[in-house]
Amino acid sequence: MSIDRLVMAFAGSFILLSLLLAHFHSPNWLWFTAFVGANLLQASFTGFCPLAMILKKFGVKPGCAF
Repeated sequence: MSIDRLVMAFAGSFILLSLLLAHFHSPNWLWFTAFVGANLLQASFTGFCPLAMILKKFGVKPGCAF
């Protein structure tokens, strides 16, 4: 799996998890959802993604996995 697909999978998982936590535990978890969304937005403009850098250090292949 490529870095791009892993980043999207992590972001989607964190968003769904925080929505579940907000529904069942505390609405304050929606701040985490906002943080993930803001990070995705800034990464689209700047190209800087901390998770992608971490995954690259772990040896995950960049680029398309098709």
